[in-house]
Amino acid sequence: MSQRRIMIAGTSSGAGKTTVTLGLMAAFHARGRIVQGFKCGPDYIDPAYHTAVTGRPSRNLDSWMMDRETVREVYARGASGAELSIMEGVMGYFDGRDPLTDEGSSADLSALLDCPVLLVVNCASMARSAAAIVKGFQAMDKAGKIAGVIANRVGSESHYQIVKAAIEQECGLPVVGYLKKNIEVAIPERHLGLVPSVERGELDELFQELGELMTATLDLDGIWKIAETTKIKEKDASIFAKDKAATVKIAIARDAAFNFYYEENLELLKAKGAELSFFSPLADEPVPQGVSGLYIGGGFPEEFAARLAENKKTKHSIRLAVQNGLPVLAECGGFMYLTESIEDTDGHIYPMVGVIPGKVKMQRKLAALGYRELTGLRPNFLLPVGEKARGHEFHYSTFSTEDPLPTAWKSVGRRGEKEEGCLFNNVAASYVHFHFASSPEIAGRFVTACEKYREEQRAIGSENYALSGDA
Repeated sequence: MSQRRIMIAGTSSGAGKTTVTLGLMAAFHARGRIVQGFKCGPDYIDPAYHTAVTGRPSRNLDSWMMDRETVREVYARGASGAELSIMEGVMGYFDGRDPLTDEGSSADLSALLDCPVLLVVNCASMARSAAAIVKGFQAMDKAGKIAGVIANRVGSESHYQIVKAAIEQECGLPVVGYLKKNIEVAIPERHLGLVPSVERGELDELFQELGELMTATLDLDGIWKIAETTKIKEKDASIFAKDKAATVKIAIARDAAFNFYYEENLELLKAKGAELSFFSPLADEPVPQGVSGLYIGGGFPEEFAARLAENKKTKHSIRLAVQNGLPVLAECGGFMYLTESIEDTDGHIYPMVGVIPGKVKMQRKLAALGYRELTGLRPNFLLPVGEKARGHEFHYSTFSTEDPLPTAWKSVGRRGEKEEGCLFNNVAASYVHFHFASSPEIAGRFVTACEKYREEQRAIGSENYALSGDA
């Protein structure tokens, strides 16, 4: 049985992958096709774009953070019900975890998922040389998945015809269209603050224009044919299979300030017996009553620091929950929110929840970026001593404290290893974004800790302890 999927890969970052990906999603969506988005690698921003265009939650595919069978399973689950899956590559086609292998790269994923690839090539200021670039990529593509080329930043129709003729003669690949270098529509520079504007629909007109551009200069029918390949079926013994009916409720902070969650993390929690209850710190909503756990994911609290500082009900409810021993996982933005304060790049200081002794300071340069392999250092509900999981870091802030808490885990990245994370009461917090599918036991431990907490509360008759009220 066949299935349609296509990967949009680039020769490098900045080649035009995102523009082409969003434009194709919009173009096929406008044709009435059901389109599913995927992002190669740990990015959160591009999937927010995909979701806005397709109306379906985009999924991350990562062959380093997840084992290979899990990658295939995540793909199969996400693609279910879609007529066309479009995957956006990461960096250059061969760029991944290791400069000496394809591990974690778009090329690795295309081979693993038997996915045809359209290579986006920046053809500005070149003609026949474009064929040399494509031929080099073909030579390194051991699985032979590159199935076509899109010429980006061409100067004119005649320039495109020169590039197309050279590539098709030398590489034997179809060139399925082009984008001019002076197109008026361009994706705004991607940064964390754009995600709320995406969710509010402020970029819908941009997406529509991109779709119209692709329709005008790309061979959509040809791409539709290239995308046909083998079907990947969902596993019978799925890690996402529901173990039991919901036994506990876990509160999830989810709004414009906190929205970096892998869908698989949430689905694994539900599979292990959690009912999810969403609330908004930005709207000054308290932690929902009757929950037995709290998950505050990443995002960009610094963009909303003034509002978060004023929202006393939410902060007070979290302090009460932590004091009461509620199991809490806080990742990156959530970790920042639990500290004493956030200082922005202009020197303004905003008080946060204050359960973690220490302060966060924003800086204009990147503080950390990359994959992390984590090993539990001290007893905690999420990653016990010696247990391993994988995730990544991406942040522009630094954390400092005069009264450090016990560290939670050892983190190993390309620049070495370090101890990080904070353990306090039943809180596990750090800059790391966990991918639960790297170690599904994480979700089970989280739910088990919540069940234990619920039983303790029942034993003392305070299951519905007050979490709201004035600070």
